[in-house]
Amino acid sequence: MQKRLLGSGGLSVSALGLGCMGMSGVYATAEARDPAEAEATLDAAIAQGVDFMDTAEVYGPHHNEELIGRWLGKRRPRAVVATKFGFRIGANGEIAGLDGSPANARRACEGSLQRLGLETIDLYYLHRVDPAVPIEETVGAMAELVRGGKVRHLGLSEASARTIRRAVAVHPIAALQSEYSLFERGVEREVLPACRELGIGLVPFAPLGRGLLTGAARTSDAFGAEGDYRRTLPRFQAENFARNLQLVRVLEGLAEARRSTAAQLALAWLLAQGPDIVPIPGARRRTHLAENVAAADLRLSVPELKAIADAFPPEAVAGARYDPQSQGFVDRS
Repeated sequence: MQKRLLGSGGLSVSALGLGCMGMSGVYATAEARDPAEAEATLDAAIAQGVDFMDTAEVYGPHHNEELIGRWLGKRRPRAVVATKFGFRIGANGEIAGLDGSPANARRACEGSLQRLGLETIDLYYLHRVDPAVPIEETVGAMAELVRGGKVRHLGLSEASARTIRRAVAVHPIAALQSEYSLFERGVEREVLPACRELGIGLVPFAPLGRGLLTGAARTSDAFGAEGDYRRTLPRFQAENFARNLQLVRVLEGLAEARRSTAAQLALAWLLAQGPDIVPIPGARRRTHLAENVAAADLRLSVPELKAIADAFPPEAVAGARYDPQSQGFVDRS
């Protein structure tokens, strides 16, 4: 697995990371969690050169960091761990709003360090920008964590180009995590150019369209398990899903010609968008991980890249990527 740099501060990670959110039941019920398979998948990731693990305080909540922490404690692997803060979590684990306050930055960091069993977090993201707190105050508090040795590098998630510029005036930002895939190319307009101007790496989450781009599902009911977060997303509703599936079928045809899978082609396309891009596809099982890892060795020609992009014009994608509540958490400043 090749390495890529995030930002200008020397943060070196595998070209593909591992999104760990799905290991904590976000796409299924809590009862469907399989800690043994999750740890085996993490082991397999390290063995195949994937050393960039992505988690967050809110995944579970806390469950995912605890899972990663147990695994780290048992194996002591050479892993780069990224986690995130910025939500206010209710007593029953519900998201009660955003909280980018300096006090929450400090509190959340201490909790994450304890759950992960680490002395220092490699990459610490603001999960969502809190409009009630100036970004300068939030990043200023995060910078104090760097100076205190609790965090090595800082990141933002789902931030606008304007917010990014304000943030870097306070402290260097190594990475921006935002949704980017063939199904979601909004960052190409302003955010990605701003990141490149400022020397910030882009870490795309949901690079496989939350499973849509794998081609594994043929009806929206395939994502209909009780507790599956995707049930709330407009792109997975029946009519929108049917339209989006037509795009996936074109991708499957292109993949068949390359003797690859649709997922591998989608990841290879994303990797080809620049050496500053490090996708973090999720994988709960070793089989999915192996399929994703193979995409890092898939080299696409210029005509192939164009054919893939042409098959997914942004205006052809049906449905918003978030429900209204979640969309409200995305920075539009």
